[in-house]
Amino acid sequence: MIVVTGPTGQIGSQVLDHLLATDEEIRVIARHPEKLAPAVRDRVEVVTGSHADPDVVGKAFVGADAVFWLLLADPRAESLKSAFVDFTRPAADAISQQGVGRVVSISALGRGTAYADRAGLATGSLAMDDLLAATGTNFRALVMPGFMDNLLWQTELIKNQGFFADAQPADLRLPRAATRDIAAGAARLLLDRSWTGVGEIPVLGPEDLSQNEMAEIISEVLGRPISYRQMSYDDYRGMMLAQGRSEAIAQAMVDMAVAKANGLDQGVVRTAENSTPTSFRQWCTEVLLPALG
Repeated sequence: MIVVTGPTGQIGSQVLDHLLATDEEIRVIARHPEKLAPAVRDRVEVVTGSHADPDVVGKAFVGADAVFWLLLADPRAESLKSAFVDFTRPAADAISQQGVGRVVSISALGRGTAYADRAGLATGSLAMDDLLAATGTNFRALVMPGFMDNLLWQTELIKNQGFFADAQPADLRLPRAATRDIAAGAARLLLDRSWTGVGEIPVLGPEDLSQNEMAEIISEVLGRPISYRQMSYDDYRGMMLAQGRSEAIAQAMVDMAVAKANGLDQGVVRTAENSTPTSFRQWCTEVLLPALG
């Protein structure tokens, strides 16, 4: 039995698609099971509720060989601790109590770098991993840079105003990963019963790109000029607050942006093993372009 959290989200839904192509028994934890396709609901066992709820995870993890753990930080959380560690603690307790054999989480790059303890959401993710690893289960954290798919939040800007924006320096080259590759890697780990111990697996995408280089590629794929605009950290924080995030989460996003600008995502050497196949150009052609309509 494999348990999937976040099965209707961007990554979790793709992990679930991979697992559904096998004969594995699958159980999902979903706040809104109605968002699952009818064919999926017919194929999986559904436990309704939040994976922060002790009763929900206590029920969902019974008989589980493996758990896919995906946490999307509550945008209104009062602190990083409540968003990551407090949210995860009931699951960690249930993993220990139920003897779950393997856990795969989605987390962040940066462990061992100078900014690891002051990197906002990334710091919270690393603390979450420590809690899960301490359960005694076999554990792998897939550690991420920025997602290519985050640009989907800016489709209206790209389509109607010809630019996208972020707080990163325009010429800073960083790794970028596609969620399709992240999901494929997570599914492989969930289906593989041979690995043991605790560790991290970086997922770096195939190349490092700056925001300006990304703008050039988007322009070429769309056939019209698209530019990048760098926001100040104050403006970035203000935007997060205007979108309804708490003071703590808005500041955590700024702190993560500052940490990335200072090398948080650059502490891992790229190898064939940690480079995933989807290029940014391919992603723009196959995902961004259709999303723009």
